[in-house]
Amino acid sequence: MTTSRAGASRAAMDELISLAKRRGFVFPSSGIYGGINGFWDFGPLGVEVKNNLKKLWWDHMVRFRSDVVGVDTSIIAHPQTWVSSGHVKSFSDPLVDCKVCKGRFRADHIDSLPCPNKPSLTVQACAKEGKGEGELTDIRQFNLMFQTHVGAVQDVSSVAYLRPETCQSIFTQFKNIQGVSRQKIPFGIAQIGKSFRNEVTPRNFIFRSREFEQMEMEFFIKPEDSESQKWYEYWIDQRYQWFLSLGVQKNKLRLRPHAPDELAHYAKGCTDIEYEFPFGVSELEGIAQRSNYDLTQHIQGSGKDLSYFDEATKEKFVPAVIETSLGVDRTFLTVFCDAYAEDEVDGEKRAILRFHPQVAPIQVAILPLSKKLKEGAIKIEEDLRRYFRSDYDEAGSIGKRYRRQDEVGTPYCVTYDFESLENQSVTVRERDTTQQERVSLDQLKNYLSDKMQA
Repeated sequence: MTTSRAGASRAAMDELISLAKRRGFVFPSSGIYGGINGFWDFGPLGVEVKNNLKKLWWDHMVRFRSDVVGVDTSIIAHPQTWVSSGHVKSFSDPLVDCKVCKGRFRADHIDSLPCPNKPSLTVQACAKEGKGEGELTDIRQFNLMFQTHVGAVQDVSSVAYLRPETCQSIFTQFKNIQGVSRQKIPFGIAQIGKSFRNEVTPRNFIFRSREFEQMEMEFFIKPEDSESQKWYEYWIDQRYQWFLSLGVQKNKLRLRPHAPDELAHYAKGCTDIEYEFPFGVSELEGIAQRSNYDLTQHIQGSGKDLSYFDEATKEKFVPAVIETSLGVDRTFLTVFCDAYAEDEVDGEKRAILRFHPQVAPIQVAILPLSKKLKEGAIKIEEDLRRYFRSDYDEAGSIGKRYRRQDEVGTPYCVTYDFESLENQSVTVRERDTTQQERVSLDQLKNYLSDKMQA
């Protein structure tokens, strides 16, 4: 048997997407009606991975810290929120249409997007190869926010928006949250929640979708502390180390500071954590030093005082902010691509997902060697279920069941055999090495706990 860690650079996207659908990680939304572009449904295994990632992020960012608190705010906010934040005026992408294929594309992506009529060419190359002039329309701006209406009557006064990011409600609730939590500067407010962007060209599976979930944290500091870069550099390191703790390969991660001409006018710095996906190196998370722009905008828009009073120094000021922002879906795609590997047995290639035990949708599978041993195996699975994400599988040969569990990323399989009836022990098989070890039932829980925490 030969095994290779395919990772992001070698795993083709179509193979990953096929595996995701076949094994119940991700399905196209509304698939029986042909799907709807930019929307995805997470299946039984996919939702487990998503929930694991959200819990690991929440533990790291909120539960294990004394200086960060959490919130969960509504998807629809007062429409003035998005006026003050600048989204109504400027949250847009450059858009062009092709007069030949009638496709609609982001103008800044036409040199990389394949033409619908000639996939071997990019949209830009196809336009140049054709008549030359007039193939593409002039660029126009397209606002990415989904518009809706609140109330029984649909008119201008009822217009509202599905939020394009979760952070603005953190800013509008800053005063309330600081007051009830009695936090002192510096401190952070974190949130996990759905966001919506009417992307011109959703692509690359779940990397760029129209409905997605974000994990964001706003860390409020004194304005003068934003000049020292201390907290900015601290959070860059914290966030980078978190991805390593998930088992993501270090050689696939990049830190890319933004050039001065990339920064928003109010930002003092921004660094992207990037990952080498099958389609290229792309942004995974952004850490931005946003000054006090956001709170200042909402103070001006609402007329409310969102400043902070420091009891120790008797200073009153509008805090600056360090923002960390990433998508749950992109993080899912990262660990999915990163875990993907292939092995070959007797000339047959098969997929393995080498998930970190804390990320894996199933942590341990209980497999009776014979259906005659079903009762004892089920009892073990029921006992372990309280401590681990477990599965019971009795269908097919033991070899096929091992392969099935390897394909969904289960790190440990426990085989209950006829010897188990006599000496109360089981065989534990490790996914990545395929090594097997005999373990007594009274030590099984501790054995698995130690392995998964290693």
